Amino acid sequence: MNPWEKYVVPNLISCACASKPMMKQREKVIPHAEGKVLEIGCGSGTNFSYYDPEKVERLYALEPSEGMLKKARRTAGALGIGNSIEFLETGAESVPLEDHSIDTVVYTFVLCTIPDWKGALQETRRLLKPGGKIIFSEHGLAPDEGVAKWQRRVEPVWKPLAGGCHLTRDTKKMLEEAGFELQDAETMYLPGTPKIAGFCSWGSAVPA
Repeated sequence: MNPWEKYVVPNLISCACASKPMMKQREKVIPHAEGKVLEIGCGSGTNFSYYDPEKVERLYALEPSEGMLKKARRTAGALGIGNSIEFLETGAESVPLEDHSIDTVVYTFVLCTIPDWKGALQETRRLLKPGGKIIFSEHGLAPDEGVAKWQRRVEPVWKPLAGGCHLTRDTKKMLEEAGFELQDAETMYLPGTPKIAGFCSWGSAVPA
């Protein structure tokens, strides 16, 4: 890991992912998490304050970045919930939890960066209990060709500067290819956000 990735990227991503439009998206989906919850790519702990303690039995917070994980631990401590979160310093493609042990898997603005997204979603299928679900809010490929064209042009420069973030991943298509069925999915361009990075989809998905 070079100095940019180790010291600069975590701060840039923490700042960008805590923008007002993204926080509104988190507020829409996170309260729906219930039971034993696994958050994929918890980052700096931006979602932690939105979990409903009356509905969440246990929260597993997965994050492969050491720098982000340090921030997440500090966030949990400041919220007074550090003892109720189990942190997992690993990637989403190999999670040290038992088969069919999780009720809700949370993806918020992370599917764009996971190198092996297919492996991550296959692992999610392994972990989900019967009746379990994914809740998600992600940005990705825009439906408007004019915007999508610029996404394709900018992505090669964007990715190394933004921690591997892809602008052209299609969340709906990814979930369906991995064997999930979307439920109540909605889309919009986030206000106050450049369109190349602001096409957002959110909702829930269950194994088909």
